[in-house]
Amino acid sequence: MMISTRGRYAIRMMMDLAENQGDCYVSLKDIAARQDISKKYLEQIIPLLNQADLTRTCRGSQGGYRLSRPAKEYTLLEILQATETSIAPVTCLEYEENTCPRSADCPTLPVWQGLNQVVREYLAGITLQDVIDDNVPDPPKPL
Repeated sequence: MMISTRGRYAIRMMMDLAENQGDCYVSLKDIAARQDISKKYLEQIIPLLNQADLTRTCRGSQGGYRLSRPAKEYTLLEILQATETSIAPVTCLEYEENTCPRSADCPTLPVWQGLNQVVREYLAGITLQDVIDDNVPDPPKPL
């Protein structure tokens, strides 16, 4: 599992919106400048966030983007699920139903299921507001 730049930039974009939107909409040009991310790349990410109902769009000269709800109501998991192809550690766990013909006899499947659960629970436990406030929980201790 590797989180792509699309997922990482989506989180930065959402943080920027949370910190800068106030009562207004924020332009991609402004976000791109503050975050040092190409506007063209943000233009590829924003439709994914809009489709997942994570952001709102307003067209026109005063238009731009804003969060659809408060930052404390977003988890990193939902942002990454909206922007990443998959965050599963193995292909057979990408969908609700495991269709792998070996799943019934796979001795490593419980390992991947456990890893998938730990990653999802960790990301689900961190809100966008937590990241903004530098209040991210400590990661599990290494062995």
